[in-house]
Amino acid sequence: MLKLEHLAWTLPTGEEIIKDIDLTIPDNKLVVITGPNGGGKTTTAKMIAGIVTPDSGRIILDGEDITDCDITERARKGIAFAFQQPVRFKGLTVRDMLEMASGKNLAEESACGYLSNVGLCASEYIDREMDTSLSGGEIKRIEIATALARNAKLSIFDEPEAGIDLWSFARLVETFEDLKKNHNGTLLIISHQERILSIADEIVVVADGNILQHGPREEVLPTLLAGTMMPCCPLGGKGGMFNE
Repeated sequence: MLKLEHLAWTLPTGEEIIKDIDLTIPDNKLVVITGPNGGGKTTTAKMIAGIVTPDSGRIILDGEDITDCDITERARKGIAFAFQQPVRFKGLTVRDMLEMASGKNLAEESACGYLSNVGLCASEYIDREMDTSLSGGEIKRIEIATALARNAKLSIFDEPEAGIDLWSFARLVETFEDLKKNHNGTLLIISHQERILSIADEIVVVADGNILQHGPREEVLPTLLAGTMMPCCPLGGKGGMFNE
């Protein structure tokens, strides 16, 4: 179980990005964090992963205070993070990345399976280098595949839909559904997309550095779709609170 206890974080300029995040994320659930742009979603995810250090508050993983642990220590404790804008690694192949993520040599079938899960033809990508020859959408899907290969206790995906085509997005949603059913771990996804929200166990709405609402999908999603949570700001549509 992951507990965030009254986290706060302020930019050096004095702007409060995270004001008070108090949240419990249960084990083996698919939880989606959503909300308006600039509300603090990604910053919250980065604090969990150890990329951003909160100014105050605590992060508790399975009863252990990991607030002062760096990103490497948190990775060892079972937290995986997939960036919205993945980095490139010249000289490393896709196979290298998958094997480093899994911590072992992978059989061809296993390595290719991770790529197929994110909509890539394994034979075309498995031995390609992680360099500028890959498009933004390709590199994003490969990073998601490496996160899946980690088989982590807590896997965090920051807007996994960004930069991928509609077909690949549909395949990605199916992958998350499969993981939800078969993976013994927690999936935490930052997303605006209704299709991803619709497969969540729980939805957390973050706005203005605070949690606006948190609860089962069945309770939270209808309020987002109807725009009753924030007047005149329905999910999607012109002027919607989740438009990019």
